[in-house]
Amino acid sequence: MNTSAPAAAARVALERLIDYAGLFPPARLPLESALAEYDRARASAERWLLGRFILPASQLGELRALVRGGEQREFSIIVDASADPRSWFGAAAQSFEAIAKVRAAGWAHVGALELPLPRLATARETYDAAIGQCAALAAQAGLRDLPIYVEVVRDERFTELLPGAMDALARYRLCAKLRCGAVDPDAYPSVAEVSSFLAMACEANVAFKATAGLHHPVRHWNAGAGVTMHGFLNLLAAAAFAPRIDRDVLESIVGEEDPSAFGLDRTLRWRDWEASETDLATTRTQRFAGYGSCSFQEPVDDLRALHILAVH
Repeated sequence: MNTSAPAAAARVALERLIDYAGLFPPARLPLESALAEYDRARASAERWLLGRFILPASQLGELRALVRGGEQREFSIIVDASADPRSWFGAAAQSFEAIAKVRAAGWAHVGALELPLPRLATARETYDAAIGQCAALAAQAGLRDLPIYVEVVRDERFTELLPGAMDALARYRLCAKLRCGAVDPDAYPSVAEVSSFLAMACEANVAFKATAGLHHPVRHWNAGAGVTMHGFLNLLAAAAFAPRIDRDVLESIVGEEDPSAFGLDRTLRWRDWEASETDLATTRTQRFAGYGSCSFQEPVDDLRALHILAVH
């Protein structure tokens, strides 16, 4: 592997892969400290890996007080919306309106939106109506030109409702968001759930981002958290190979825990499978857009340990 600079394929695969989520657990930094960390990452040699700063819409006012002229940060704004279906629409509408005002004023660069769907009120409901409302609210606020990553609630009907949700996202030209972890170990999706999400998103031609529990490149047991965490390199490889493999192979990639099974220099490799620079460009633009991490340094250090990034 290249140890002095990333090869072209590695650059294509990893550029702007990591959205910075320092406001969220386990980091939970105050906004001013998180912005300082983001700025340090923007000044580092690995800044090409860095994507947007993830900010809840509820903190836009606090952000305004900290922003100074000439700053070039790009934000992905999480639309604040209640999990309760009775109040979700009103809360989401207020967030969209606030984001639109910020964008119109021009004091912050809004590059993407993220929106959690509400819980379903009855067992007979699907997510079609809520996804349609997402599109309508964004259109009403003049924000439909932005990528909007919609997160489906992970509950006992998650896998059952995914095909319909992906079809609706494709129909309304929205993107998907996959939560790969949380503070509670029970909140980590299984290999089968992650694989189903990836397969269905690729089949529906829905681009997606991931979030939570993805500090490290390769799936591994984390003794401190008491859970096996997913790896962002697993997701990247799975998304790259998804159009040409069956579900069993996809699950093997998502569940792979051997770092030596992966390679990334002139191509991306997983065992006997290989993805070219062209394949990776398609993967990043049409399938796996990136992921949110509350640490930028941890994934950088791990990529150096795998000799994918240069060791300074």
